[in-house]
Amino acid sequence: MDVSRRHFLKGAAAGTVGTALASGVLIGGARADADAATATTTARSFPFHGTRQAGVLTPGPAGKQAFACFAAFDVMAGGQAGLADLMRALTSRARILTAGGAAPDLGVGQPPSDSDVLGPAVPADGLTVTLSAGSSLFDDRYGLAALKPARLTPMRAFPDDSPDPAWLHGDLLLQLCADHPDTIHHAIRDITRHTRGGMQLRWKIEGYNSPPRPSGTSRNLLGFKDGTANPARAEASRLVWVDEPVEGSEPAWARGGSYQVVRLIRMLVEFWDRVSINEQEGMFGRRRDTGAPLDGSSEFDTPDYAADPHGQVIPWTRTSGWPTPVPGRPPASGSCAAPTTTTSASTPTATWRPGTSSSPTSKTSAGSSRRSRHGWPASRSSTTSSRSAAATSSPCPASGTLPTGTAGPS
Repeated sequence: MDVSRRHFLKGAAAGTVGTALASGVLIGGARADADAATATTTARSFPFHGTRQAGVLTPGPAGKQAFACFAAFDVMAGGQAGLADLMRALTSRARILTAGGAAPDLGVGQPPSDSDVLGPAVPADGLTVTLSAGSSLFDDRYGLAALKPARLTPMRAFPDDSPDPAWLHGDLLLQLCADHPDTIHHAIRDITRHTRGGMQLRWKIEGYNSPPRPSGTSRNLLGFKDGTANPARAEASRLVWVDEPVEGSEPAWARGGSYQVVRLIRMLVEFWDRVSINEQEGMFGRRRDTGAPLDGSSEFDTPDYAADPHGQVIPWTRTSGWPTPVPGRPPASGSCAAPTTTTSASTPTATWRPGTSSSPTSKTSAGSSRRSRHGWPASRSSTTSSRSAAATSSPCPASGTLPTGTAGPS
C-alpha cells in the first residue's frame, strides 16, 4: 500500500485531535463524578462527652447511621496499670475520631500518623464509638471482681442455638456506627493500631442499615420491616439506662450505663424464598408489603390480641410485636433493639454468611437477652434462621470513672 507522508501526518493529526477530545470528555466526566462525590455530606458529628455514651439512643431512629460494626476484644494488658493505659488510649482515639480533623505530621522519617483512607482531613461522618465491658473482664486478672455489674453474665445459649466458641464473649466490645463504610474501616484500623499489645481482636461483625423502602421502618433480608415495635424517646430511656439506686446493687461506675447483647443470626434465605407468602406473614404476624399487623392496615397499628385470644389471626409464635403482651404469656422485660443486616462477619479462621445481628440494650441483661431470644420463636422460623453465632453480653459503661480509675468514653 502506498501511503504518502503528507496523508499519514494528516491522519495522525486527526487521530490526535480525536484522542484529545476523548480525553477531554473523560477528564470532564471524572471531574463531574468527583464534584458529585464531594457533595456527599461527611460533616455530621455527635458529641463524645456527655452523660451517656453516644451510639445507644443517640442518634435516634430517624438519624441512625447507615453502617455499623461490632468488634469484641480479649484484653492482653498486664495488670491494672496496663488496663488503665488501654482505657486511656481507647478514650483518646474515640474522642479524636468522632470529632474529625487533620492528622498530625510526624515528619518524613516516621510512619504517617494516619492511614489517609479518608484523606488528609478525617471527617467526623457521624461516627459514634460505644465501649462495653464483658463479664470476663471482671475475673481475677485485674482485681475487678467486686466491681462487676450486678446483672452481668456471659451470653447463654437458647433453644435452637448452635453457638461456636470462637463467636462467644469477649472482654471489651466496641460498637462503631458511621454514615459510610470506609469510616468504620478507618476507625477500627486506627484503634487497633494504637492499642496493639493491649487487646486482641476476638471476633468482628460488619453490616448496614437499609433505608426505608418505601417508607417507615427498614427491612431485613427476609423482606420484612424490622424494628417497628422499638420504644422511643422517654420510654426508650426508661427501659435502657441503669439510673436509679433502687435498681439493685449496681456499682457506682456503671450507673448511667446499660446492658447490651449482640447476637448474630444467620438467615437461610434460600429456603425462605421457597416459603409461601401466607406462611411468611404468619411467622412475622405482619404484612410483608406494608408492615401492618395481620389485623391492621398500617405499620404502626397496635395488634388487638384481646380480640384474638386463640391466636387465629396473629399466631402466638409470630416474631412481631415483642414485648407486646400476649394472653397467657408473662410480660417481657423491655429493651431497645438495633437490628443490623450483616454482610461480613469474621473471626481469624472463619467467614460467615449474610444474616442479621440483633443488639438490644436494656437496664437488665435479662431484658436484653430475652428480647434477643424472643425475636425468633421456636416455630418453623427456626428452619429459616440459625443463631449459630451468639455473641456477648456486656454493660455500656457510663461517662465518668471506669473501674480502673480512668476517664472512659462518654
